[in-house]
Amino acid sequence: MTENTERIALLRKKIDAVDDKLTELLVERATLAHEVGVAKGSSAVYRPERERVVLERVIERSRALGGKLEGASLAQIFREIMSACRSLEKPMRVAYLGPQGTFCEMAAIRAFGHGVAMLACPNIDEAFRAAETGQVDYAVVPIENSAQGTVTRTLDLLVRTSLCIVGEVNVPVVHNLMSRATVLGDIKCVSAHPQALAQCRNWLTAHLPGVELVPAASNAKAAQDAQTDASMAAIAAERAAELYNLTILASAIQDDTRNRTRFFVLGKSPIQDIPTQLAKTSIWFVCANVSGGLCQVLEPFKEHGVSMVKLECRPARTGGWEYTFYVDIEGFEKDPNVCQALYQMKQCTSVLKVLGSYPKAVDVF
Repeated sequence: MTENTERIALLRKKIDAVDDKLTELLVERATLAHEVGVAKGSSAVYRPERERVVLERVIERSRALGGKLEGASLAQIFREIMSACRSLEKPMRVAYLGPQGTFCEMAAIRAFGHGVAMLACPNIDEAFRAAETGQVDYAVVPIENSAQGTVTRTLDLLVRTSLCIVGEVNVPVVHNLMSRATVLGDIKCVSAHPQALAQCRNWLTAHLPGVELVPAASNAKAAQDAQTDASMAAIAAERAAELYNLTILASAIQDDTRNRTRFFVLGKSPIQDIPTQLAKTSIWFVCANVSGGLCQVLEPFKEHGVSMVKLECRPARTGGWEYTFYVDIEGFEKDPNVCQALYQMKQCTSVLKVLGSYPKAVDVF
């Protein structure tokens, strides 16, 4: 089939006209965003609950119009539009578990877009500290992986921090083998974070049997190290290969193709309002070590129709065999049923802390 040059020229002319309209609308949106910033005064610039509602609305609107863009693509476009407009209200800084090229950096970009200054922290503690001291406005930290479970350090720090959870981000975990080498036969060792090595165990056993596995502080750090040793390969995200000039020898080598990691966005001010169907709440509590004690604490969820989506215990660190509990529920903490359930729970716990009520992650990514 020959190229219809006249048809293509006509369509491109229409696209140019649409681009002109889009530019005009973006200028108008940016102007309105700036005016919102002035009206807010000293109030928080980042409103994840508002941005979550915006994404839901534009995705539904696109579907209603029969749009061909997938929800993930549309969400990414609007995330960057909101990020650029937000930067007109006030420049923001965000800390994350670094270095560059980690899945945590990807989560931070998905939460805030590219219109913020990023601070890579060497460990989770430093990310918390940067937000607590005001060095940054927000911190993004990993909380759990669908294959390897909870990041316990984050959970322990949440209990004693002054920060609260204001958002969550789910990032699909796609591991790639990268190196300065060009063939698998030249690889003598593979480096990655211990969780990544565990998540790729089957592939490594099948394709690189007997090769030394070297744990690293992060996948991105492994990619950095692979820059200086042609016999070393790293397991990391595609972005790491771009950042550190490595060749991807094998893509998507994780054993579980549905693997993903959940991240929390932490800030100083709690969310004020979220539609119930879009909200999630995380709490931590200590209950008496008696028969039926935990059952009694959780009973109000059933009584008031609150759905519990996660329950986990952690050592109380009192020197004995005592535990504290972490729970995720659906709904906003100010919803009448959630509020009543939490009130009743407080009556049968020695300590109960709401870690945050926040918008659920947008799962179209």
